[in-house]
This record gives sequence, C-alpha cells and structure tokens, in this order.
Amino acid sequence: MRLMRFGPKGREKPAVFDAERGVALSLEGIVDDVAGDVLGPDGLAGLARVLRAERMNLPRVPDGARIGPCVGRVGKFLCIGLNYADHAAETGAKVPDEPEVFSKATSALSGPFDDVEIPRGAKKVDWEVELGVVIGKHAKYVSKEHALEHVAGYCIVNDLSERAFQLERGRQWDKGKGCDTFGPIGPWLVTKDEVPDPQVLALGLEVDGVRYQNGNTRTMVFTVAHLVSYLSHFMSLHPGDVISTGTPPGVGLGQKPEPIYLRAGQTMRLSIQGLGEQRQRVVQGG
Repeated sequence: MRLMRFGPKGREKPAVFDAERGVALSLEGIVDDVAGDVLGPDGLAGLARVLRAERMNLPRVPDGARIGPCVGRVGKFLCIGLNYADHAAETGAKVPDEPEVFSKATSALSGPFDDVEIPRGAKKVDWEVELGVVIGKHAKYVSKEHALEHVAGYCIVNDLSERAFQLERGRQWDKGKGCDTFGPIGPWLVTKDEVPDPQVLALGLEVDGVRYQNGNTRTMVFTVAHLVSYLSHFMSLHPGDVISTGTPPGVGLGQKPEPIYLRAGQTMRLSIQGLGEQRQRVVQGG
C-alpha cells in the first residue's frame, strides 16, 4: 500500500494511492489517520482487507488538494548522520564507529510539495535526500535479525540543514536541522511488503534541474535493520516514529571548489526508487 495524507496543514485526512488507476482515494471514515495503531501489523492487514473489498467505491481525493506529511502524530523524528562513507569524506568527517544520532523537531515536518523556508539569518541552507523508515510496532531491545518486523514502511525525507546553525553555533546539530519546513516527508508511506529489500534503492536530488545527489542505499554504513535495532537499545520506538537514515554524497556543503547553498526561487526535486517524488520551492521565510 501507498498511504498518504491530504488537506490543509494540521487538518490532514488519510488516503491511499491506487497505483493501478493512478489516483488517490480518501480513507475518511475507514481510519482516523495514517498514525498509531493503523501502522501496526494488524492495522495494516485490516486496512488491506478493506481496500480489496471497497477500493472501487472510495471517493477520490480532490484535484489540487495539498499533500501533507505521509505520517500523522509523529512522536520522534530521529536522524542518522554520516551514514554513507562517501558523504562523510566529502564533508571532511570520519566515518563513525557507531551511528551518529540526532533529532529533528517534529515542528519541522512538512508536506512533500510544500515550500521550504529559508529561516531568519540563514545563509547556508543545504539539501539531503534520505530514506525514511516508519516504525509500525513498539521496539525495545530488538535484535538486528528481527528489527524489520517493527517497520511499517518507508518514505522519502529531505533532511534540510542550515550548516552555519549546525556547525558554527556551538556544533549542536539539532539547531541546524529543526527549522520550520526542514522535514518534508512523503508523498507516500510505502508499506514494507512493497519494499522487500530497503538496501537496494536508488535515490537522488536535483536543484533547478542540476543533479547533485545520485546514490543507492546499498552503500549505507549501517543498514536499516542495524539502525532500528541500535536505536531500540537507547529508547523505545513507537508506531509513527520516523527514522531518517542518512544521505549519499552530493550535498551543497561538499561541492567543489566551493560549497553551494539554496537560494529563494530555486526548486528541489527528490526521488527514491519505488517511493515517489518530492518537489519543493525555496522561499525566504519571515
């Protein structure tokens, strides 16, 4: 299934994308949101049964409706830094011995086609296409062998960063990662049955038609299973938590001979194999 949410910010409604017909169908009255218990194994199995029986009777999402973040009521937005060796090299960082963990504020969450705002005082806003992992079942002290049993599905994340806030203001990453609009997710939460191996997915990012990132999840330092297991040994993971798993090379910070950063008026396009596409316009924030 390709689950999604539509409607005004803060009032999104659940939906599913019907790939056979190329249309989005509303799930109002069937589930309250793409969140919580809906993301668990029983919830997803029940929803799949309903869709098999009622798919042709579901109303279409109105044309032009805003597409919101693909997960509602996100409790934790966890991120992994330097998880591609070639990205670590381009930024001059050492490949970590253990996953480099930080958080994005949940207030950074936005829709996959919403504008990205350059925050007040920002001069070094950067892009990062990443595979997002959505937890579906409570995870605590899980092994790598069983970690993927706790995953509901996958999505695209743009882990936007303000590098000066991140690296020059006390080197506290959260400050450069959690700005409003710095966490577009979606358009779809693609359930794991449609992604049998999350370690073979091509991913890329363009700015104004110029391709900067072109990678594959097979080159991750720490796999999805490793990350879910690792995090579960430090905190409980709950349905709806999102893990952004790191970015391949090609970020603005790593461009030669000089870094390149986003400017108002530019457009980013992100894609991950089987997970759809994002597109965001960059605007100057207030």
